Amino acid sequence: MSDFISIQTEDFDIAGLHAQLRAEDASCGAIVTFTGIVRELEGAERLRGIFLEHYPGMTQKALAKIVAQARERWPLGRVCVIHRIGELLGNDNIVYVGVSSRHRVAAFEAAQFIMDYLKRDAPFWKKELLSDNARWVEQKGSDLDAADKW
Repeated sequence: MSDFISIQTEDFDIAGLHAQLRAEDASCGAIVTFTGIVRELEGAERLRGIFLEHYPGMTQKALAKIVAQARERWPLGRVCVIHRIGELLGNDNIVYVGVSSRHRVAAFEAAQFIMDYLKRDAPFWKKELLSDNARWVEQKGSDLDAADKW
């Protein structure tokens, strides 16, 4: 078992991360990954990109706690969580969650749990950069509800 958690400005290599989850370890038969990307807004407003800030010491601890909670619930192998910060443009990668486990159900559930709790508990702040202004985004009720189901 090993965890890799990173908060970074640089993009990440999805294929490389997948290989890291496998790491020539045949004990896990399932790998589930999620990649979040910057998407266009619904409606007429045009999005130039987003700007993500975080609270450095607290964010790393929050992500480690979320992974530890997932490990308490499911038998997991390697876990990888990467979240980018700074200015990101349309179609840029934002977040990566990768989970390995002996069985697919545990891998699927743990990956969703980690992402749901990350959206609720990790101290990140997002600003939408629009064509003519910028605005901070409040946490969505649907993200809070998603974490509550666990």
